[in-house]
Amino acid sequence: MTEVQVEKAFQKQLGVSLRGPRVIGKKSKAAARYHKDIGLGFKTPRAAIEGDYIDKKCPFTGNVTIRGSILKGVIVSTRMNRTVIIRRDYLHYIKKYNRFEKRHTNIACHVSPCFNVKVGDIVTVGQCRPLSKTVRFNVVQHEPTDAGSRKVFRMF
Repeated sequence: MTEVQVEKAFQKQLGVSLRGPRVIGKKSKAAARYHKDIGLGFKTPRAAIEGDYIDKKCPFTGNVTIRGSILKGVIVSTRMNRTVIIRRDYLHYIKKYNRFEKRHTNIACHVSPCFNVKVGDIVTVGQCRPLSKTVRFNVVQHEPTDAGSRKVFRMF
C-alpha cells in the first residue's frame, strides 16, 4: 500500500474498507480490490484485477461508465500524466470534385495504469462523462505495435 501513495491526497478505492473484513480465526493475505466488467465485449485486463494501482477515472476499477461512441486511433503523444492524445484519420467527400480528401482529428483520452502504452500503438477508446476540461474518452483496449509510426494516414 505504500507504493500507491504518491499523490498529496490519500489514495483509496471507493467501496473497499482498508480495515479489512472482521474475521475470527485465520486472516487472508489477499487485499480486497474492487474491479468490474465494463461490458460491450471488452475484457477486464489482468493488471486491473491483480494490480495495486488506484485510479478513480479507470473504467475497470474506478467510478466511470463507458457509454456512447467507441472509436479507434493511433497514439501520437504520451507526455501528460495518465492522458494520451490519439489521432483519428478519416476521408471527407468533396461533391464538387467527386473526390475524397484526407482529414484527421486529435482526441485526448484517459489511460489507466493497467495499460502500458507508447507512441504508435493502436487503442480503442470509449466515451464517458467529462473527466477534465478536454478529456471525454477512456482507453478500453490496447493493441501494441512494433514500429512507432506517427503521422502516417491510417484507416481502421
